[in-house]
Amino acid sequence: MKRLTPWRRLAVGGMAALIIWAVGIVGYMAIEGFSFLDAAYQTITAVTTAGFGEINPLGDAGRIFTIVIIVVGIVIILYILTAVMQLAVEGELESLLGVRRMRGRIEALRDHYILCGFGRVGEEIAREFIERRIPFVIVDSNPEAIERARKQNYLLIEGDASSDTALIEAGIERARCLLAAADSDSGNTYTVLTAKALNPHIFVVGRVGQPASMTRMMRAGADRVISPYSIGGRRMALSALQPLVLDFIDTLATGRHGEQILAELEVSEESGLAGRTIEDCFRTCPGATILGLQKPTGAIHVGPRGTTILELGDRLMVLGNEVELEALSPTPAVEQPEEVTPERT
Repeated sequence: MKRLTPWRRLAVGGMAALIIWAVGIVGYMAIEGFSFLDAAYQTITAVTTAGFGEINPLGDAGRIFTIVIIVVGIVIILYILTAVMQLAVEGELESLLGVRRMRGRIEALRDHYILCGFGRVGEEIAREFIERRIPFVIVDSNPEAIERARKQNYLLIEGDASSDTALIEAGIERARCLLAAADSDSGNTYTVLTAKALNPHIFVVGRVGQPASMTRMMRAGADRVISPYSIGGRRMALSALQPLVLDFIDTLATGRHGEQILAELEVSEESGLAGRTIEDCFRTCPGATILGLQKPTGAIHVGPRGTTILELGDRLMVLGNEVELEALSPTPAVEQPEEVTPERT
């Protein structure tokens, strides 16, 4: 026999209460000749065992009927109370276990991304992360944002993103990147400050709404500062002036293109690329296209020459075969995180 859920038990108890109330009214009217109001009152006092006494003297049949109503009423009330208690206890346990499971999943993450702010911009970021199978944790204190994140089964920390406690719970010491994507420029700036204080090496991307906030956020320690409004304006202008260029850029940015991938390679001591020319480094990758080179100073060279000598700290943007690029360096050219299924609570 299928076990009833607490809500179904509560519904059954409510229906039984209505039935016993209706039976009591009809019984008192038929046995004792009470009016509808008197019968309803007598039934309520009997079922609830209020003990206010009888409205009119009862005969033997009426007293026997009252005993039955009292016994059945007590059983129904106890049944309803147990359903209510079960709802409360199971709800608390489910919530507690759900929080513990989520915290366990977050504690197991390494090199993940922390998304601070789940507004319109944050939701788009989360959607992109899911498509790319990137592990991430959302930090937000807005009840509406929290509810949306829960409905989409994302890993979530409820709290102020500018507080040490929330970021530590999100695993900032182990995280690869933090994105301050809230609607408030001042809130994002404080988040960047807190993040850099807890983990000076974490890569931080900040969102600003006002151009004047860019300088303050860079001073706070942000590695990249993004203005959605500025980017949106540029994209609209580019769509009108050079739509093919924009389509090509979007195609590159979406990830795989057959066997080709868009990868970012860092010239580090472990990579063995420092001190060599680009042409020499990519002899084993004949199909690779070097799109750009970023120097440690931040300067970017588009389509660098093959004779360019690479230095420590340089970053290369390359379009090429994934297997060839991974064989080129001991560090994977493109991160391929394990598939992450958002925690259901």
